[in-house]
Order: sequence, then C-alpha cells, then structure tokens
Amino acid sequence: MGKIKLTINGRIVEAEEGSTILEAARINGIHIPTLCFLKGICEKGACRVCQVEVEGVKNLCASCVYPIREGMVVHTHSKAAIEARKTIVELIMSNHSKDCLSCIRNQNCELQKLCEELGVRTDRFAGEKTAPTLDEVSPGIVRDTSKCVLCGRCIETCRHTQGLGILNFMERGFNTKVGPVFDKSLADVNCMQCGQCVNACPVGALFEKEEIHQVIDALNDTKKHVIVQTAPAVRASLGEEFGLPIGTNVTGKMVAALKLIGFERVYDTNFGADLTIMEEGYEFIDRLTNGGVLPMITSCSPGWINYCETEYPEILDHLSSCKSPHMMLGAIVKSYYAQQHDLDPKDIYVVSIMPCVAKKGEKERPQMIKDDIKDVDAVLTTRELGRLIKMYGIDFNTLKDEAFDQDLFGEYTGAGVIFGASGGVMEAALRTVVDVVGHQDLEKIDYQQVRGVEGLKEATIKVNDLEVRVAVAQSMQVAKPILDQIKAGTSPYHFIEVMGCPGGCINGGGQSYVSAKIKNSGLNYKSLRAKVLYSQDASMTKRKSHQNQQVLDLYKNFLKEPNSHLAHELLHTTYTKKPRYR
Repeated sequence: MGKIKLTINGRIVEAEEGSTILEAARINGIHIPTLCFLKGICEKGACRVCQVEVEGVKNLCASCVYPIREGMVVHTHSKAAIEARKTIVELIMSNHSKDCLSCIRNQNCELQKLCEELGVRTDRFAGEKTAPTLDEVSPGIVRDTSKCVLCGRCIETCRHTQGLGILNFMERGFNTKVGPVFDKSLADVNCMQCGQCVNACPVGALFEKEEIHQVIDALNDTKKHVIVQTAPAVRASLGEEFGLPIGTNVTGKMVAALKLIGFERVYDTNFGADLTIMEEGYEFIDRLTNGGVLPMITSCSPGWINYCETEYPEILDHLSSCKSPHMMLGAIVKSYYAQQHDLDPKDIYVVSIMPCVAKKGEKERPQMIKDDIKDVDAVLTTRELGRLIKMYGIDFNTLKDEAFDQDLFGEYTGAGVIFGASGGVMEAALRTVVDVVGHQDLEKIDYQQVRGVEGLKEATIKVNDLEVRVAVAQSMQVAKPILDQIKAGTSPYHFIEVMGCPGGCINGGGQSYVSAKIKNSGLNYKSLRAKVLYSQDASMTKRKSHQNQQVLDLYKNFLKEPNSHLAHELLHTTYTKKPRYR
C-alpha cells in the first residue's frame, strides 16, 4: 500500500492507505481522545469519544474505525466534535460511581483524565443508575460494575489474549453490564486470574484484591517475624509508580524502601528462581534420560496452572511438579530459615511482591499449606507496593540504593533474574541442563532463540548427543495449538515454557498500569522492561543457577540433593482437574 494525502485541521498530511483517521492523526502529532480503543485488541468504535467531523459526511465519524481516503478533509476539534465528546462523557458519568477520591484508580483513571480534558465539571444528566454487582469472591480480582463504562476492553482482552472469553456484555439497554455468564463470580467460572483484564480496564471496574493492610498489621505485630521477597520483574516496573520512565531499573531503591518500611529481611526471589531451576532442571534430565512424561512443561506461572487444570486436565502429568520460585522460597523460609534462627514457623510471616494477580490465589492452594502453615502469607502486586511505599511517606526517587540481605538466601545468578521475561525460564533451565548433562561449563549461554516478548518461539538445542526441541509460549492464545498437539500425542517438543501473560511476568496482571495512549502509540513497553532483566543478567559474574553457592549450601546442609525426598516434600506440588463452572 502507498501513502495518500488528506487534510486534518487545515494541515495537509500523509498516511498509509488503509489507515484510520485516528492512526493518521496520531502519526502526524494530532491528538484525538479515546476510551474504548486498544490497538490490535479492541477496535470497534463503541464509545464514540473519538468522534470527528469529516467534510461531505452528514454525521460525525468514529475516527478509530473510519478509513482515510485521498483528499479527505477532517476537523478533529470542531465545535460539533468537542460538544459530542463532552456529552458522551457526561452520559457515561451519569451512570458511574463518583467516589473518585477513594477509588483505587484515582489520578490514574482514563475517564478521570477525559473529564479533565473535556472540561466535564457538572452532573448534567443525574438520575437513576444501573444496579451494580460487586464481586469480591475470587482470590485475586475484584469486579465492581458501578465503575464500568461498557468499553469492552476487558472482554476483548480475555478473548484475544487468552482465548477464553469469560467476560461479556449481559442484559440490554440501561441494564447492560459486563461479567461472567449469568453474572457469576469470577471465582465460579474458568477465569485463570491472570489479571490482563485488570490491565486493560480504563477505570476502577476491575482491580486486584488488596492485601496492604494485612501486611501492615503483620509489621505491627511484635510476635511476627516479617520477611519480604521481590520477584525479578518488579524492579523493571515499580519506578513507573513514581513517574520514572518505563524500563528504569529501581532494584536498589526498592530494597531501600522495603527496609525503611520495617521488614525483618528483604530477599530477592531470584534465589528462589535459581532453586527452581535446580529442581526443574534435574526433573527434566530425569524425564529425558529415564523415559518420563514428555514434553515437560514449566509450572511457575499460576495463571497458566489455573488454565491447564480447567481447560486441559488431560495433560496435567506433563507439568513440572515444581512450585513457583516465591512459593519455594517461602517454604524454605518456613523450614530451613526457621530452623537456623530458632523460630516457630507459625511466627514467620512471608510477603511476596509479585508482578502477578494469580499468585494471590496460588498461595491459597491446599498444596501450598502444610500443617496449617502457608508457604507464603501475603502477595502484593507491583502496584500495591507502590501504594504501600507512598503510605509510609517515603520519597522513593531520592532514596540511595541498598542491597538485598545476604544471609542464607542473598545470592542469585543472572539465570534467576531473567525469569521475569518470556523465555527466561527456558533459557535459565538450558544453561543448567546443558552443563550438567554434558559435564561441561559452556561460555556461550545466551539462548537468543527463546528470547522475545511476542508470539511462539522454537529452538533445537544440542544436549550432549541429544537434540532437544524446546518451545516458549506466552498467553493461552499462543499456547493453545501446542497444547492441542500434546493432547493429540503429536507434540514434537521435549520441553515447553508457558507463561500466562504476553511477554511474561514483565507484563503481568499486577504490574504498573500502562495507559492506552502509550499502548496505542506502538511503544514496545514490554521490551523496555525485559531489557532491564537481560542487562542485569549480562552484568552478573555468575549466570547459571547451579553456580549459586548459597543454593549449593542449602542442598549440602538441608535438602541433600535436587529432587531429594525432602526437596519433593517442600518444593514440589500436585495438580487437580477443576470444573469450568462451579
């Protein structure tokens, strides 16, 4: 396709044939407000906020779906267009809960910003409101339809990203709302709790279930020994909560803030990631050499586990039995750490800072609770950590960098760091598997074939005399074809990494919100966050999990060896088929 010329606001501009008015305006630096539009996901012109005036066309046009043509004359901010937008937003607000000051999205709400931009100050259409649904039953996600603007972004995200479509419009006219079938709770349908719908929501209609105050209560309980751990992806996103550019590494400031808040120990979940690779790597080696179930699939993404138990229970035996890194570290803290410090495990309170909403539910799984003691007591998302830091009055951006606590679980390798990016678990595992099976110490360990934040990646890796075929899938829409192959018994792979969120944990459902404006601009924010992790990996002296001396000491002094009886008791888990509707 070639470029064509059109006139926007008196300027002659060029854009690719087949573009919409919105796209043509944006590439030429002209702003048109939107609400429902998410490029590549939700492009239906449902909200009509982006209306513009086109000469020769009787009615205003939704710019996000209206194609350009040669010689077209467009007015994006004519009196008619501005008045129409304002009226639409006023009508949306007339059926919207206006508790903005106490709303979780206050000052980070796209509707709020639209009201400011369009000068919406009065409640011009006050009247009756649609009966709301407040669903707080699921472990990770709260749904409040009193805030919903019926944009459809959550619906299309669930359908497009995960291929599930558990959300949809229900009822008609004034009674229309968004939710699962028959207005069921998210806890009672096949929701994988990935939180991508939360990230897509422009308002406070979907949000993570907060655990901030439980953590504060524990910190103020003199009987509790409170330990915090942070996932690798958190350091690549947390800075955004404080106005720093996407892709800013804030590891040191994050640690400093957590120490100021008063945690007894501040550990990096990267240690747990190295431990996971030891367990998972040796599990894969055993399956590969002793005729075990192949392909083996990674198990560190709880959203993926929820999906598999519901949608593909026939292939549960293909899952690695390893717990995820933060659950492993939690289990070791409640056993080995407690033993070393002469503490009752019941008095230890473990907090995980995660980029993930599904991990809130993961910690509640019966398999993660032993003798009524949870491996992990609370999970805060990256966003919740941002709110906690602000609640404690900490000026984050002026903090001097501090290091994680180094005792027992302070060491980690580059392999542990890259867990947060799609392909990172696979690459970390390969670094160990190839070395252990081949009795070697390879220097070339950057497996570029499995890196990248989009789509399916495949590679064939030489492991001694074996050619091991691996695959990396992110999101269920991408994973579904290879899962169908496994179900049919035709899979060509030996080892598969599956992550529930596109791009992996750096784009988890609990990460800092990325506005639709940024997403629609084409900025690859996922790559910017992933670069933080790969840069840290490249700077590390030790880049293989089996080089982590503190992990080796843990085996020597406590676990004995990877996949030992005690390791299986503490670090491994089981899975159960679940009904789609409960």
